[in-house]
Amino acid sequence: MNVLAGKLLAVIAVILMVCGLAAAPPAAADTNQCAPSGVENATALPPKLATAKRPREDKYTTAGVEPLSSVDAASLGLITPGTLTVGTVSEAPPNACINPAGHYTGFDNELLRAMAAKLGLRVRFVGTDFAGLLAQVSSRRFDVGSASITATDARRRTVGFTNGYDFGYASLVVQPGSPITGFDDLAAGQRIGVVQGTVQDAYVVETLHLQPVKFPDIITAYTSLKTHQIDAWVAGGLEAMNAVRPGDPAAIVANTFSEGEFVAYAVAKDNRPLIDALNSALDAVIADATWSGLYSDWVPRPLPPDWKPGSKSALTPHLPDFAKIAEQHHRSQTGPPAPTSTLAQLRDSFLDWDLYKQVIPVLLTTGLPNTLILTVSASVIGLVVGIALAVAGISHTRWLRWPARVYTDIFRGLPEVVIILLIGLGVGPIVGGLTHNNPYPLGIAALGLTAAAYVGEIFRAGIQSVDTGQLEASRALGLSYPSSMRLVVVPQGIRRVLPALVNQFIALLKGSALVYFLGLIAGQRELFQVGRDFNAQTGSLSPLVAAGVFYLILTIPLTHLVNYVDKRLRQGRPAVEPPDQIDALASATGQEML
Repeated sequence: MNVLAGKLLAVIAVILMVCGLAAAPPAAADTNQCAPSGVENATALPPKLATAKRPREDKYTTAGVEPLSSVDAASLGLITPGTLTVGTVSEAPPNACINPAGHYTGFDNELLRAMAAKLGLRVRFVGTDFAGLLAQVSSRRFDVGSASITATDARRRTVGFTNGYDFGYASLVVQPGSPITGFDDLAAGQRIGVVQGTVQDAYVVETLHLQPVKFPDIITAYTSLKTHQIDAWVAGGLEAMNAVRPGDPAAIVANTFSEGEFVAYAVAKDNRPLIDALNSALDAVIADATWSGLYSDWVPRPLPPDWKPGSKSALTPHLPDFAKIAEQHHRSQTGPPAPTSTLAQLRDSFLDWDLYKQVIPVLLTTGLPNTLILTVSASVIGLVVGIALAVAGISHTRWLRWPARVYTDIFRGLPEVVIILLIGLGVGPIVGGLTHNNPYPLGIAALGLTAAAYVGEIFRAGIQSVDTGQLEASRALGLSYPSSMRLVVVPQGIRRVLPALVNQFIALLKGSALVYFLGLIAGQRELFQVGRDFNAQTGSLSPLVAAGVFYLILTIPLTHLVNYVDKRLRQGRPAVEPPDQIDALASATGQEML
């Protein structure tokens, strides 16, 4: 164990050395991207969009809305009466993100808070993955989806939408000097990045007839562009503008209006009362200038000339002259940024000491406890169900053996994330009353049942590795078959597979990050998600490095424990006393006997 302690101290020393490198010279901390930019950072609408017509005639915006006084909060069909349960994302600033304090914010979410206040409702935000958000809204996992969702005809087949509160456009981001200067230059054979499930994904596939490289989030897509893994990135206009920082090896070269009428909140199709109530609240926050204030703080840019938020009878919001403000604050470029060394680039990306100081307390207080809860709970389920599967798998009774084999084949054959989504989205609505829509029981069940398939096979292999003579000898001594298995064979089999079991628990520890797909509130985030959220806020990879260090602190001791147990099982227990002491004791005893 002294060797293990020494290795852990070495890991800590390396971490401290790395942190010291980050502090000298200090890397400039990335600004918090999940914060309002303010009117002074207004931007002009891209020239081609400032005069362009919308893609299609708006046929969905309502002519008017019902008065707020006529809205009955009890008839809105909410999951929790009096509370609006909202599915959102954490990595799409400035529209939807989570700030360093662990609060979901952004223009979309702050506007929804103001609208809920008009209806006398509380708001509960739950983070999830964008690709599964609409399905979760449709299945009533969430009352509302808030993530800069463009209301396209294809999406209307799955969910309903409120009136628009923003407009959307797409941007084309490439590396400096790229021959790609517009959407017309995109062609087959190029690696074109998109975020999966977005309108940009649909635009590349259905309009440009190309096959894009799909990423789970904005940060991953943009990082892949900067590291030359893709040739271009088709992104949401605001997300691209927010992601491309001064000095980055990337540039926005073209823009186009998004497919669809406008950006709106998603609601279950059959919940028309909630859609109508949100439309009334949207017109109300436009009328009292709340919409204008939030828009100016978070997304200050001119509106298209033929579009305004809310219903057709809503007041036209009064906004500052963003184009003029952008012109007044314009700073001419003095040339490309000075090249930096490879070491400096690595330090800026991975070794930001200020970010380590921010993220480590959150990893300790939020990420670590939740990761351990998920892992330990799922491990208990995996052990109990796994032992039952192993016993059934070696049973001579067909009706026990066959179901065990079918279960094992299914849960070992499907990816963990598919099982988590199937249980979370399929079983979740059925047992929502029991779980109170808490994703942890479903996530723990999915992880535990998946682990049980592997654990069962590990136990079965261990039991069958015990010599058949052990069973025959115990039966000859008068023990029944069940007693012989329980007292003789199974204990020996379990002891032989302990190293493999610990390896399975290490895999389960790392797999706990997949529970995020079911949607988590800020206080339920595990290690990976905490690091991912800070990464989205700042654009730096340092938070993910910090999360990785925590995983290493958990897994390295377990790995060495496996080696230690395996060595003990193969070599047996060490001698109690050294040989020279035994010889001396024997000599002394012999002299006394004489």
